[in-house]
Amino acid sequence: MRVLIVEDEPYLAEAVRDGLRLEAIAADVAGDGDTALELLAVNAYDLAVLDRDVPGPSGDEVAARIVASGSGTPILMLTAADRIDDKASGFELGADDYLTKPFEMRELVLRLRALDRRRAHHRPPVRELAGLRVDPFRREVFRDGRYVALTRKQFAVLEVLVAADGGVVSAEELLERAWDENADPFTNAVRLTVSALRKRLGEPWVIATVPGVGYRIEPPADAAPRDVTPRDRRAGGDRG
Repeated sequence: MRVLIVEDEPYLAEAVRDGLRLEAIAADVAGDGDTALELLAVNAYDLAVLDRDVPGPSGDEVAARIVASGSGTPILMLTAADRIDDKASGFELGADDYLTKPFEMRELVLRLRALDRRRAHHRPPVRELAGLRVDPFRREVFRDGRYVALTRKQFAVLEVLVAADGGVVSAEELLERAWDENADPFTNAVRLTVSALRKRLGEPWVIATVPGVGYRIEPPADAAPRDVTPRDRRAGGDRG
């Protein structure tokens, strides 16, 4: 999941960004409305977290632009404006949820997960595919009933792959959905993360490489990824 945070208080914005990263949620930060609109124009965000009172176009204006764009990006307003009239106007602008400051980070994460679930056609909170059981709320993964400990980035990549329900996900999309705007587009981070994720999940492999296209989750047909040769396996390599 990739989130845009629009917040003009640097300390709070960084705290929210870092808190989301601990939950395997990639986050970009915009300190004003103009930057927010620029990021929205070039990136596909799963969710937007908006402070209503930011420099330049206000959070309200940013919300209105998101709604008018027809992107369907859910909006959570995170603001100190806590009167019922403030909340009512926020929802009227198109907000999908409203959380007032001060707030608990855990509550913000739970609300974002819930919004993401509704966005994705009411998919169940726990996803199961090819023997994998992925619970984004608890950030837990099981393989055929066996608990698998993953790093935050490995979990983020697996979550995107499982959400595709067997469809192919390109390396570019994984980079966009599981990393933030600071990621180098020419990095080999995706390949290395997928390789490490395969090993964590264990054999038989469930992440298949579609050469020149991307990756997908599929029921294992053999004991090795399609793009790994016997020579590679003897050497302990993984071309994923």
